[in-house]
Amino acid sequence: MNVAAPAPGGAEAIADLGHEVYQIDTFMAGYDRISAGYLIRADRPCLVETGTAASAPVVRDALARLGTGPADLATVVVTHIHLDHACGIGDIAQMFPSAEVVVHERGAPHLADSELLMASAQMAWGDRLDELFGTLAPTSAERIRAVQQTGTIDLGGGRRLESHYAPGHATHHISLVDSLTGDLYVGDAAGVYIPATGDLRPATPPPDFDLQTALQSLRTFAALRPSRLLFSHYGPVQDVETTLDRAAEEINVWVDETRRAKGLGLELDHAAAMVAERTGERYAIMRDGADPQLAVKYGHVGGTKINVPGISRWLGKRPRRPLTPASSAPRTPT
Repeated sequence: MNVAAPAPGGAEAIADLGHEVYQIDTFMAGYDRISAGYLIRADRPCLVETGTAASAPVVRDALARLGTGPADLATVVVTHIHLDHACGIGDIAQMFPSAEVVVHERGAPHLADSELLMASAQMAWGDRLDELFGTLAPTSAERIRAVQQTGTIDLGGGRRLESHYAPGHATHHISLVDSLTGDLYVGDAAGVYIPATGDLRPATPPPDFDLQTALQSLRTFAALRPSRLLFSHYGPVQDVETTLDRAAEEINVWVDETRRAKGLGLELDHAAAMVAERTGERYAIMRDGADPQLAVKYGHVGGTKINVPGISRWLGKRPRRPLTPASSAPRTPT
């Protein structure tokens, strides 16, 4: 495991993004710069994303450094209930007893009763579950507010977060726009951004990936005209239009390559290897001379072994159609 040099929760793990927005490195599985939470230190402070269960004390300590104590945090929002984003929510709820917990309505029951979610995760991750995510502690149902297609989170002083349903990556995914800054918290709906290399890779895990709804969510993002994209994996991106176009292109490329692998009758492991080989040159992280540890740590969120099975599952539900070249993939309208 690559244990990061900065002290979790220390000043080095906090980045001031302006307008009282702070990025917090949640140190997923001990790795730095792989998974982020964000504190909006408004009149009613709000935390977006908690990270894993092991991230909860890291986030608590970072919030303390930013002057947000147990009685101060008003709201915690998770973009969706995948464990790299929300496994710490029950622990954070206990640490910050005044905070309301906001999640999409499809995810709310699993935060109140996490037994089925954890059982499913155990089947998917096996012995690695505890190492990567830990255990999702339940949150009292009375503290959970479920949002639907849209919702509003009051940050005080006239500032608010507007939530927008953004499925495709997950059926319980929302993204959030800050009314003051225009920042869009994209969760995983625009993929995985790697700040060290500038790469953008798709996030298409099972069981919920759906190509058309994923592309529609990207079109929704473009229509919102955000000033900046804040990725949960990882960090801020200023070039919104180009990045959303890239996100759509990468999804289409991976779908086309996975379709080819399935057409050859390959098992999932071989299909993932084939997609990795055929798309490797698209990413600086995979080229000769790149730090091999970057590929290892970002493989936990943006690797083919995680994401090709989601595409394969979706393809299995679709009628067969002729192969199309990746270059013909539609771009995201602006």
